Amino acid sequence: MEYSPPPLFKQGPSAIARLIIFVALALGLLICDARYRKLEALRQVIGIGLYPLQRVALAPRDLVRNISGFFVTLNTLRADNQELKTRNLKLALQALQAVQLGSENAHLRALLQFEQRETMSAVLAEIQYDAHDPFTQKVVIDRGLRQGIQAGAPVVNDEGVIGQVTRVYPLQAEVTLLTDKDQAVPVQLVRTGVRSIIYGTPRGDLLELRYIPVSTDIQVDDQLVTSGLDGVFPPGLPVAKVLRVDRQDGAEFARVICVPYTPVRGARQLLVLHYEDPPPLELNDAAHNGLKNPAKATGDNSEAKAKASANTVPTEPTKRKNIKPPISAKSPQQNSTAPDTTNKDAR
Repeated sequence: MEYSPPPLFKQGPSAIARLIIFVALALGLLICDARYRKLEALRQVIGIGLYPLQRVALAPRDLVRNISGFFVTLNTLRADNQELKTRNLKLALQALQAVQLGSENAHLRALLQFEQRETMSAVLAEIQYDAHDPFTQKVVIDRGLRQGIQAGAPVVNDEGVIGQVTRVYPLQAEVTLLTDKDQAVPVQLVRTGVRSIIYGTPRGDLLELRYIPVSTDIQVDDQLVTSGLDGVFPPGLPVAKVLRVDRQDGAEFARVICVPYTPVRGARQLLVLHYEDPPPLELNDAAHNGLKNPAKATGDNSEAKAKASANTVPTEPTKRKNIKPPISAKSPQQNSTAPDTTNKDAR
């Protein structure tokens, strides 16, 4: 007689064996993804497959936002409109000044034969939702590879730096916020020009400047901007303000705590920046010839003067023994006395 359990109650491998198998499989996938990047294609496929489900899940939230935005009061719209007009006028004035400075910069670089700086372009994006990992400060935006988003691109808003793109999907991208503990940005102190690197904190609300010597001139409310030394963030973007400076006795470095210049969690629309190749620099003939031959750049008269000055030999004193002074035809007295003077000098 067979005492084996019926097929319905067969359990297969034990729980410990299944635990070991799944742990080994998880470790293998982690190593393949972190070290060899073998799962990027699979991640792209999964992202494309889950995108329709994400849009369906976000549809109620978007509907509520649209309805609430439709019933905004008229006074609020008027105030916002007036504020936008004022800001538009200020930005228009700054744009005019920037155009003038840009043309002057391009002209000076052409004269000095400097390489043209790379230009920046921006892609407007909107935050869809926060990342699922509770231990990181990341958000997901609605732009991806098809919209030209690049991995490592800086993300900003109208006030300052927000974060950096760390992972790109075909239709979405993952942005690591500035306050993430693994995010680092090269910065520069506006008041003194001191350069350093600012890091996020584990709490995800403040920033920290590390390895700042105690003797460094840094004060509360000092502004920090991007230095541009990493080649990723363009220089001059506002990053943070100094909140607290702790200088302990006997410590070699000061502890500098900063607060982001703009709330990284309060933004909804963002700008993703990326570099574009500059157009070829074409020098005009006058500037190019002026660099190689200064005489040509200043005109024909200047060229003739330069040649005349180059061919002219400076005259030496007439009291040398072998050089006779010039004889003028207008004064016969000088013609008669000139040889006597020369003979006297020769003697």
